[in-house]
This record gives sequence, structure tokens and C-alpha cells, in this order.
Amino acid sequence: MSKLGFIGLGIMGAPMAAHLIKAGHEVFLATRSKVPAELLTSQAVACASAQEVAEKADIIFMMLPDTPDVQKVLFGDRGVAAGLKSNGKGKTVVDMSSISPMDTKDFAKKINDLGADYLDAPVSGGEVGAKAASLTIMVGGPDAAFERVKPLFELMGKNITLVGGNGDGQTCKVANQIIVALNIAAVGEALLFASKAGADPAKVRQALMGGFAASRILEVHGERMIKRTFNPGFRIGLHQKDLGLALSGARTLGVALPQTASAAQLMQVCSANGMQDLDHSALVRALELMANHEVAKA
Repeated sequence: MSKLGFIGLGIMGAPMAAHLIKAGHEVFLATRSKVPAELLTSQAVACASAQEVAEKADIIFMMLPDTPDVQKVLFGDRGVAAGLKSNGKGKTVVDMSSISPMDTKDFAKKINDLGADYLDAPVSGGEVGAKAASLTIMVGGPDAAFERVKPLFELMGKNITLVGGNGDGQTCKVANQIIVALNIAAVGEALLFASKAGADPAKVRQALMGGFAASRILEVHGERMIKRTFNPGFRIGLHQKDLGLALSGARTLGVALPQTASAAQLMQVCSANGMQDLDHSALVRALELMANHEVAKA
């Protein structure tokens, strides 16, 4: 059994930490608000700061909303770096957030300078995947650190891949978010077209699931669009942030991502209409607003 830390216990982080606790590991917990009572056991204790987590744990996981949040938890007052200054040698910091690949490389170097290894390991699968321990985990960092942490990743996910060096995990996650966003937009347009033409969108979706257009997005998010169940598994605001990372990276690399830009604008329409905290399948609402027609009634 390992001494683990987990910082960030939101929609995703709480069930991920729960899997580590259930496996019998000693886990030190910290989060921006109050640590959920259901996570606290004889081997899972709340800490007052990220620094305390880093001082007590050998492997420190983070699951936070955005790049500035990770930077603050790592290098801010009473942050992880402060906890590593005296005894960082041999420890590993694992960032499972979805943040900037370029900033990740900088964060990794600073943590390495304190004697600790660093892995960027963003995930895909949303709240459903976090609860089911079926997340896809995309990892960047040194081979030895990956092999050390892999048994713990296997408690939280199913498809676990070492993509390359530090930053490559985050680059892979940005690519994932591009594909997911464009598929959500495609499913939204298809179901909106079918519904406006007078066809039953539920039966259209059922038919499409048996053909070449079948996908997890059509299966899960198409159903959400039809049933109007937009409670967040992954919020529009967070996906909008990820597409911002993609477009910022594209400018740096000198490449055009026109469809990504279009999807980002649809999410901006949703955010401008107060829907940033809905599930990203609610991107269809932007299309519905423009068409003055809903795919289905609640």
C-alpha cells in the first residue's frame, strides 16, 4: 500500500480518489472547499493545505479546473512545491487536470528541480467514467515514473497510454477535446435537422446507431439532447476552456483549426446565454437558438 495524496475533489476528483481509498491505500486529501465526508475513513484524512499533502504523500494526484488553478496549487502559498522542498526526492506529482501543454512543461521542470518526478495525465470519460473507473488516461512523462504510477491509474481507468514526455499527455487531451466537440456539434446538427424536418429524433438516433455514423457521442450525448438531460457530466465552461487551449496552441504552431473555432463559438453562444454550467451536450442549444426549434421537448 502506498501513501497517496489527492488534491481537487470535485465532480471528477471525488470518485477518482474514492477508488484509491477503496483499494486500501492511505490517502491524504485536500480541496478548495470541504472534503466530502463520505471520503473520510481510517486511512483517508483531510489535510489543511496542498503543502501538507505533499509532505505526507509519496505520490500526489491533482484534479483541478484550469491552468491557473494548477499553478496556484503547485507554487502558491502552502502549495505542493513548499511541501517538496525538504523531502521531494523520490516523490511523484501527477496532474490529471486538463491544462496548457506548454505550461505543463514548465511546471514539470520546476518540480523536477525539487527532486520529484512529474506526470501529466489528463483523462477522458467524464463523471460517468470517473465513477465507473473506466477513464481513458493520457500520460506524459518519464517511463520509470509512469510504470511506478500505472497500477494506481488502473484503479481509475481502463485505457492508459504513455504518449511521450511531459506535455504530451496534455497535447493528447487537447486533441481529444477537439474530436469530442466536433462530434457533439455534428450530432446536434443531425438531430436538429431531422427534428425540424418532422422525423422522430429518437428513432433517427436509433437507426443511425446501427450504421457508420454510430459513435459514443451519438449514443450518450444524442440521448441527452433528446431527453433534455443537461445536468453536467462535463461542463460547457470547461470544454470551452479546452478549445481555447487548442486555438491558442494552433496560433503558436501556425496551423488552422476552422472547425474547432466553430465549435468554440457555439459554446460561447451557450455561455453568453447562461448555460456554461450545463453538460457539453447542451452545445445543441446554440444550434436550436439559431433555428428557433428544439430537437425535442423536455
